[in-house]
Amino acid sequence: MKGVQFLVAFVLLALASKLVSASDPSPLQDFCVAINDTKDGVFVNGKFCKDPNLATAEDFFLPGLNIPGNTSNQVGSMVTPANVQQIPGLNTLGISLVRIDYAPYGGLNPPHTHPRATEILVVVEGTLSVGFVTSNTDNRLFTKVLYPGDVFVFPEGMIHFQFNIGSTNAVAFAALSSQNPGVITIANAVFGSDPAINSDVLAKAFQLDQNIVKQLQSRFWWDNN
Repeated sequence: MKGVQFLVAFVLLALASKLVSASDPSPLQDFCVAINDTKDGVFVNGKFCKDPNLATAEDFFLPGLNIPGNTSNQVGSMVTPANVQQIPGLNTLGISLVRIDYAPYGGLNPPHTHPRATEILVVVEGTLSVGFVTSNTDNRLFTKVLYPGDVFVFPEGMIHFQFNIGSTNAVAFAALSSQNPGVITIANAVFGSDPAINSDVLAKAFQLDQNIVKQLQSRFWWDNN
């Protein structure tokens, strides 16, 4: 009987540990305002902490998310972040925000992944086609058309996208479960890496002619650099 109880306790502990590790570590103090100066700072989870007695309201404030982003680019979208880089007070709090603007007729937030965060997105204006793809070997696509007020969740690490299928500008806001979720845009990472990935590797992986691979690499490398 004791053996069974021990096994149950062990399983519950393992599950709890897994849940705890699913997002940024919980803070051990009220806040830890990030600073770049090491003087009088303590290094915590990627950022030095300001002396709490020196913290001000400005450390927890960011204006300007009401201002539309410039979508005059190749993909027709702009992401405006509000993470620990813009709001030092987010350090160790495990949350951040972005505003995403999409141009009419095909503004795209291209397929990408956040290695450290789950994302929950709400549409404020326009009509978006969104989706994410599960991991190998299913590679199952979950997709939905969203209208103002609709909400969609992109699980941590899943490749996902948003595409404006309407004739007007679209706007969405998204919260992410990390102070610094990171972003890997698939096309930029694969074809625009520095140095470039061997074209033989990409040609075989994507079943493409090497000339097409080199053309893509030259385009994305130029865009990234």
